[in-house]
Amino acid sequence: MSVKTERPVRAPDLRRWKADGRKIAMLTAYDATSARLLEAAGIDVLLVGDSLGMVVLGHETTVPVTLADVLHHTRAVSRAVRRPLVVADMPFLTYQTGPARAAANAGKLIQEGGATAVKLEGGKPITPVVERLTEIGIPVMGHLGLTPQSVHQLGGFRKQAKTEEAAERLVEDALELEAAGAFAVVLEMIPPEVARRASAALRIPTIGIGAGPDCDGQVLVTEDMLGVFEKPPSFVKQYARIGDTMREAFARYAEDVREGRFPQE
Repeated sequence: MSVKTERPVRAPDLRRWKADGRKIAMLTAYDATSARLLEAAGIDVLLVGDSLGMVVLGHETTVPVTLADVLHHTRAVSRAVRRPLVVADMPFLTYQTGPARAAANAGKLIQEGGATAVKLEGGKPITPVVERLTEIGIPVMGHLGLTPQSVHQLGGFRKQAKTEEAAERLVEDALELEAAGAFAVVLEMIPPEVARRASAALRIPTIGIGAGPDCDGQVLVTEDMLGVFEKPPSFVKQYARIGDTMREAFARYAEDVREGRFPQE
């Protein structure tokens, strides 16, 4: 069911929706065509994720993604839509080195890219950055659990917060992000019971990805849920098998060209 309203979604809406018990639908977008389709389907939040490094650019991790990469794709998405909240990921080392550099880089994503918010990975160590960005009027979404920019430190794309100590630390980090001014926080690949605890403890919404059903919203990589890739993460529900359809169409085209069936006079 598509959402009819044309009023743009903004950061305060998500907090209000949590209070009202209204779930938040979020997907990734990297280009104008996909963004238009996502908006027409009623998706609330579009994430121009640094996952584009793996989905679009062919990298094995998100670490090589640059600010220029995200800025390029954010421009395309923001030009195409009016209603969804457009959140741009801040790539590795564009914010971890301090509030001043983070403000300059986030400012580019907002001013030049057209994003309406940015997303940062990490907990307490980045709260000074979150505070500074919110002070200058840039909405910030947090990201805890599996933080892909730290994949080398974490030892791979593995479930996080599996011990009680780690779970307590995650909830504490979430509360720190809220206190610093974050308007929402993504919880990635953590046990559902930990996500439930964090969601109950926070006044801001949680957006789950591989974190169970009790978050205030959900996000997936669009290409994963569309079935573009053969082996998506285990927590992904595939709503289509677009990859199979594309391969079949490409093969039929190639055969028609080789056999002289296309084009016809």
